Amino acid sequence: MAAPLNPGERCKFILLCVFLGTLWATGIGQILYSVPEETDKGYVVGNISKDLGLKTEELAENRIRIVSRGKTQLFALNPKSGSLITAGRIDREELCTQSARCVANINILVADRGKLFGIEIEITDINDNTPKFQTENLEVKINEIAAPGTRYPLPEAVDPDVGINSLQSYQLSPNRHFSLDVQTGDDGTISPELVLERALDREEEAAHHLVLTAFDGGDPRRSSTVRIHVTVLDTNDNAPGFDQPVYRAKVPENVPWGTRLLTVKATDPDEGTNGKVAYKFWKINEKQSPLFHLNENTGEISTAKSLDYEECPFYEMEIQAEDVGALLGRTKVLISVEDVNDNRPEVIITSLFSPILENSLPGAVVAFLNVHDRDAGKNGQVVCSIPEDLPFKLEKSIDNYYRLVTWKYLDREKISLYNISVTASDLGAPPLSTEIHIALHVADTNDNPPAFPHSSYSAYIPENNPRGASVFSITARDPDSEENARITYSLTEDTVQGAPISSYISINSDNGVLYALQSFDYEQIRDLQLQVTASDSGDPPLSSNVSLSLFILDKNDNAPKILYPAFPTDGSTGVELAPRSAEPGYLVTKVVAVDRDSGQNAWLSYRLLKASEPGLFTVGVHTGEVRTARALQDRDALKQSLVVTVQDHGQPPLSATVTLTVAVADSIPDILADLSTLESPANTDVSGLTMYLVVAVAAVSCVFLVFVIVVLAFKLRRWYSSRLFQAAVGELAGVPTSNFVGIDGVQAFLQTYSHEVSLTADSGKSHVIFPQPNYADTLLSQESCEKNDPSLTFIGYPEPKDEAACVEPQSTFQGNPFQTCYRERFNHFFF
Repeated sequence: MAAPLNPGERCKFILLCVFLGTLWATGIGQILYSVPEETDKGYVVGNISKDLGLKTEELAENRIRIVSRGKTQLFALNPKSGSLITAGRIDREELCTQSARCVANINILVADRGKLFGIEIEITDINDNTPKFQTENLEVKINEIAAPGTRYPLPEAVDPDVGINSLQSYQLSPNRHFSLDVQTGDDGTISPELVLERALDREEEAAHHLVLTAFDGGDPRRSSTVRIHVTVLDTNDNAPGFDQPVYRAKVPENVPWGTRLLTVKATDPDEGTNGKVAYKFWKINEKQSPLFHLNENTGEISTAKSLDYEECPFYEMEIQAEDVGALLGRTKVLISVEDVNDNRPEVIITSLFSPILENSLPGAVVAFLNVHDRDAGKNGQVVCSIPEDLPFKLEKSIDNYYRLVTWKYLDREKISLYNISVTASDLGAPPLSTEIHIALHVADTNDNPPAFPHSSYSAYIPENNPRGASVFSITARDPDSEENARITYSLTEDTVQGAPISSYISINSDNGVLYALQSFDYEQIRDLQLQVTASDSGDPPLSSNVSLSLFILDKNDNAPKILYPAFPTDGSTGVELAPRSAEPGYLVTKVVAVDRDSGQNAWLSYRLLKASEPGLFTVGVHTGEVRTARALQDRDALKQSLVVTVQDHGQPPLSATVTLTVAVADSIPDILADLSTLESPANTDVSGLTMYLVVAVAAVSCVFLVFVIVVLAFKLRRWYSSRLFQAAVGELAGVPTSNFVGIDGVQAFLQTYSHEVSLTADSGKSHVIFPQPNYADTLLSQESCEKNDPSLTFIGYPEPKDEAACVEPQSTFQGNPFQTCYRERFNHFFF
């Protein structure tokens, strides 16, 4: 039990603490404290917060802690006061045995600063142990012929305390035959000896009873006693003697039990039983006694248990040889235990800072490691290493501590978890090693923007789509984690045909699915160019863009529109001319149509749906050209009615029809007679022949009048046709370039046809001569719709000019100029 400190000792202790604090303040690198042993738990050793310049808040938040190797923690930190206190009762003798100075070393880890501070605490001794003899009763045999002055060694007392508190003196109870003499060895130990002062007489007194007392120097003093029984023997005048005053032996610590270490030998010159010697341990530590066995007859010393260099590297004992006459001889035995590399290094993770941010600077502390090997010499020297392919390195810190630090930047997207193998190897032969594994997680930082798999995207949507239909899905990837990888999608603001892009397309901000906000019309919008932005939710957020081309696919939602022939709006019927002398394949006219759709939906085909004279005319399937299928005959009617249908190749196909009137005649009277029939459709009872005769008579009688009327009619028709053509062009101004040949982007060609008509006077008749057709292909162009010429499709007589004069009026119909040269020729007839 611990003895209380007296006032003098308290003053000394306070002065010592003040002195140590002064040394620290003057710049000594290690803090020194002192604490007496056996103090109660919670005893204040020192103000660690003040001495290290730390804040109490740091202690309260557990950012400062004690790291030390060992199973038992002797000290603790008081987070409220910032003091270093004892964690329990400290027994100096158990901790340091009989070492003159007992020091406990601890380390203070400041996690936030990544630093270790060494603390040295001296455990001062108090007088808590009493000197103790190995036995309570001792029997000493002395021959009666022993001369005065003969010395007999007495057992020594053992006091685990040190200094003044250890064993200081012996005292023998008063006796007229014996006295006590104390010998001081070179190492400062004191050994009591019993000195014979007067000769003994067994017959007078066969036994003597003495008491030996051992005292220490503590305050108060402690003591213990041993009773000595002295037996007086008969004469035996020779004591045993050993061959050597000191026996030495070296033995490796891993020798098996029962291994002979050495043999001591003592001889007695006496004969018979007086020369027989018995061996026994005279002085040996009570903890060491079970480790060795002494053969009392042979003096052979062997191991009784396994030796351990780490527990005790050196043993010292005394062997006594005694004959039957109680004469004694003693020798000293010194056994050195040699270290064997039988302990693997120990590696303890004192502190681990996991996870660690991937953007931590090189040199950031990852962990503190403590390495220790219980062996000695090279067997106890430890070298730590980690694999070279890791972005970490080990740095030696104070004592046996290592710091694991980074030496380059980490990248969580490449490696998010490091399994670091730390190998600690000693320098023994053969070397022993220990491997531990540190699982270090790398925490994410927002260092990667979202990335799209492709640099651009294309999507297709059919026109007339329902509103809200899903158009496309676009996905970006972010290699970061959690919030840094949560992506939101948005569209970059832009305008299409004056309207914001957000009125056409919307995007789901969570999954990147695009939706159509309206139904698209291919004929109005062919494609949309979008830019999608993907942003993560990091701080600060990162983003990336990608372009998306959204193409509108055409559907067959527009029927073909017939551009030529274009009929007047006053109810009259257009007429195409065909001479009776026309050969098979003669080009009568051409039906021109366009389709606002594209591709196959605008690929047009023409066919003759109905004809007043079947088999007389044919229609080109792809060209729309109306030609004679056979030679015209007299029996063929002067007026032929044809119904031509134009159909696209969409699914389902759409179509349009047009009715053509073809006049068959060889002369002007025939033409006029036929025209009269067409202008008066209500007079159905007049036959063609009668009308022809009437017209012929009128022509012969009133040639001049007819010419005047014809000229006036031509002028009026030109004026009317101009008005009608302008109205038609305005109606189709929004129609895109026709692709009626079936291939998108290929322009249609119109053929302008010119019929030469000559007037001859033969036998008093006027004849109309139809030469071979003359036509030229002309490209349709939407931009050329701005010009109109009424002379494109109307019949007229030339003004009285030179017969060789050629008039070339320009006409633009959907971008196609028609050139017609009049040299007393008729063009097309429209009524």
